[in-house]
Amino acid sequence: MGSNQSWVTEFVLMGFELSADVEVLLLWVFSLFYIFNLLANGVILGLICLDPSLHTPMYFFLSHLSIIDMSYASSNVPKMLANFVNQNKNISFVPCIMQTFLYLSFAHTECLILMAMSYDRFVAICHPLQYTGIMNWRVCSVLAVTSWSCGFILALVHAILLLRLPFCGPWEVNHFFCEILSVLKLACAETWINQVVILAACVFVLVGPLCSILVSYVFIVWAILKIQSKEGRTKAFSTCLSHLCVVGLFFGIAMVVYMVPDSNQRKEWEKILTLFHSLFNPMLNPLIYSLRNAQVKGALYRALQKKRPT
Repeated sequence: MGSNQSWVTEFVLMGFELSADVEVLLLWVFSLFYIFNLLANGVILGLICLDPSLHTPMYFFLSHLSIIDMSYASSNVPKMLANFVNQNKNISFVPCIMQTFLYLSFAHTECLILMAMSYDRFVAICHPLQYTGIMNWRVCSVLAVTSWSCGFILALVHAILLLRLPFCGPWEVNHFFCEILSVLKLACAETWINQVVILAACVFVLVGPLCSILVSYVFIVWAILKIQSKEGRTKAFSTCLSHLCVVGLFFGIAMVVYMVPDSNQRKEWEKILTLFHSLFNPMLNPLIYSLRNAQVKGALYRALQKKRPT
């Protein structure tokens, strides 16, 4: 690579180009959103663990989604908040790679968990009499373990391929965290292998699961339309609509960021979309599932009743 190459020890996270006053305002706003995200997902997780009525496959996967959403946001949002108040926006090389690894791990896992949730809804609505036998706890555990394992293994492959690259400078990451595409632009070597693996991962965790979810919902909608009871159709549509909202937000943004050709003009929009992915989407998930779900609201009411002094 020549005599100018040196071993990179840290990167600079450029973040958003904003004035100091705006950054302070965003610090408070995003901090509140982040705290709400942790509290909301924590409450959902606690209710699922403590209330026996929620010990079903649907809420089993929802508990995993809550864990992922808390971890997902925690992998990059705290560093972004710290950079709002620090003039020094450096991040060491190893923490940067770890941030990339964790972000991708939880993103991949969430895609696969959402696919497992769609399969659960498919079996519940299209094969209600066989539901208990098909979606037993062994099957649910296998689906969950497979989702987590595949997510972390794929992210590990990305991290290993990133570690093999030399970085000669400049070391300014044009993002608010070590997002993999932004870090790859700083490498002073061919990154086509990394790009091919990213594309293959997108096909595996985005296109594949999304197609599977859409096919599942074609059968689900067809089965719902056959339900004679209007109340039954409404309840089935309500449950599925919650899942489709989460799927649409998550997969839609991810495909725009990682599968649409990159350009300098849309870089700021990519940052905003990634911020939504990291901060707002995990915060919306518990709201979408809890506010529209009578069982979760009932579990919360029972938990609050237990806390009241007799």
